[in-house]
Amino acid sequence: MTDATPADHVEGTQGSYDGLPGAFVYAVRTSESWLFKGYVLLALLLTVAIALVFVFGLISILAQTSTVRGGTFTFSRSFFLFVGLLVVAPLLAPVLLVARRHRRSASSVTYDRGLALSALLFVASLYVGLVISVPSQLQEPTGSALVAALYGLPQIAGLAPPLVAVGVMYVVHRLLR
Repeated sequence: MTDATPADHVEGTQGSYDGLPGAFVYAVRTSESWLFKGYVLLALLLTVAIALVFVFGLISILAQTSTVRGGTFTFSRSFFLFVGLLVVAPLLAPVLLVARRHRRSASSVTYDRGLALSALLFVASLYVGLVISVPSQLQEPTGSALVAALYGLPQIAGLAPPLVAVGVMYVVHRLLR
């Protein structure tokens, strides 16, 4: 059995990006949308920041549960990593989709811009979701009716804005491809 290597994936050519870090560089290099290029930088910074938060959080969880054996605590550690992946994956998806599309076929500025806008909507929805899920003892008094309304929602409702934004991102990808 032999692996066929596409002609454009030979190392050093215009069509290769060799993994996630290379996809960021490739997407920036091949896209003509300045909005998308700005999103790539934002996605890189947010991914690093979120990864650090989750790594430090995992270290904290491991320290708190180090003397306990398996069971529920092992599940909670794994679930914590899974939640981190669910937050980071939609940040990376537009970069990977644009890099893949530019590598495989002709892409358009409209597609790149549309994915960047939907990804920025996801970033904003993460913030809204975090505001909704703030525990009541940590909520600060505010004069804003919008923030007060968000505080008034049940904490589980904090999942809705990011899920809706991921759905919008998927629809934009499907419509513009």
